Amino acid sequence: MSLSRRSLFSAAALPLGAVRAAAAPAAKRIPLAVSSYSFWHFKPVKYPIERVIDTAAKIGFDGVEILHRQMDNETPAYVNALKKRAFEQGLSFPMLSIHQDFVFPEKAERQKHIDHTRRCLELSARLGIPAMRLNSGRWKTIPSFDDLMKVKGNEPPLAGYKLDDAIAWCVESINACLPDAEKLGVQMCLENHWGLTTDIDVLLKIHAMVNSPWLGLNLDTGNYPAAEPYDGIAKLAPKATIVQAKTYYGGGEWYTLDLDYPRIAKILRNAGFHGWVSLEMEGKEEPDAAVQKSYDVLRKAFA
Repeated sequence: MSLSRRSLFSAAALPLGAVRAAAAPAAKRIPLAVSSYSFWHFKPVKYPIERVIDTAAKIGFDGVEILHRQMDNETPAYVNALKKRAFEQGLSFPMLSIHQDFVFPEKAERQKHIDHTRRCLELSARLGIPAMRLNSGRWKTIPSFDDLMKVKGNEPPLAGYKLDDAIAWCVESINACLPDAEKLGVQMCLENHWGLTTDIDVLLKIHAMVNSPWLGLNLDTGNYPAAEPYDGIAKLAPKATIVQAKTYYGGGEWYTLDLDYPRIAKILRNAGFHGWVSLEMEGKEEPDAAVQKSYDVLRKAFA
């Protein structure tokens, strides 16, 4: 009781402005994760997720975003070992990033990807992960991803179909997964990824048509067909659930952007974003060094 009185008397002796400043809440610290993809880039030899966890903890990250294709398997022993390793290192798993594609005219093909998505929702829950990255998919009229990057994701529709058809397929497929997401407590996060959702307006249209709290948005800072991404980031920021932050040390695998992270952090703060920021280092430089550089940039920008 005496301590409370002293605190009260001390506050009373301060100017009113100083009391308000002392009472103002501290700004919330943005947690930083690193995608396991940052260390791998689909090279012939996988970079073990166990090593990603250890390196992330050493650098100072708060979590690891797991790329599904980088996992060795989905057995209980492997999944539980990853959870245990992260726990011992004081790290969280904020998101599982999967690959699926709902842009198929054939319902049977879409069903295969729905089934895959539902299985990955269950895997996310087993890993204790609260969010899962989702793609729309793409027309695949440009088979090579390298060639798709050359035209900045501008892919023509399949003959006889139009954009509204593909949007309808995506909405129908996502809706089929919503009961699993709600039951398991895993929020799907649709990304502005190369495909239909490279177009920000298409991404927002699909999100609005699904209209579910179990479909959020994954804002990627690098997936923009134009060289200047800030307008797109500002458009997505108010609805962003999680952010993937690209860096390109050593030059990008497909392209390179010179991203201004203090500017991006300001856009996100002004939009009221307080969630996870997950690094995707997509440069050709040796990953351990490039990830450390990226962490330093992001931690300073989001301090």
